[in-house]
Amino acid sequence: MLVDVAKVNEIAPGGLKAAEVNGREIVVCNDAGKIYAIDRRCGHMNAPLDLGTLEGYILTCPMHHAQFDITSGEALSGPVPPNLGDEVIPEGIGKSLQHVGMLMSHIKTCDIKTYPVKIDGDSIKIEIE
Repeated sequence: MLVDVAKVNEIAPGGLKAAEVNGREIVVCNDAGKIYAIDRRCGHMNAPLDLGTLEGYILTCPMHHAQFDITSGEALSGPVPPNLGDEVIPEGIGKSLQHVGMLMSHIKTCDIKTYPVKIDGDSIKIEIE
């Protein structure tokens, strides 16, 4: 079944838009005018991917920087810590970050579901089972 999720002019190139369709959370992605639709939740720790960044076909999660291919849903990387540069981290915070890193190392990053997209005039439609 094809369902309307957005208008083409609502999502600029490099943009993301969340939608709910039949109880499913979806993110519609615009890669240089080509539209894709994927599950909204990160395959690592369930963060909302529409708050992430899209560079080409690579969507980066806003929480732990896991990356996904919006064309296939494939998890390209697990969580990556942000670059802290040359900052000195206070000892207590450093130990806490090490502990969190150890816990997160046991959490798998799963691929995410993609949905077929059809452009019908100015409407973006996705196929939902």
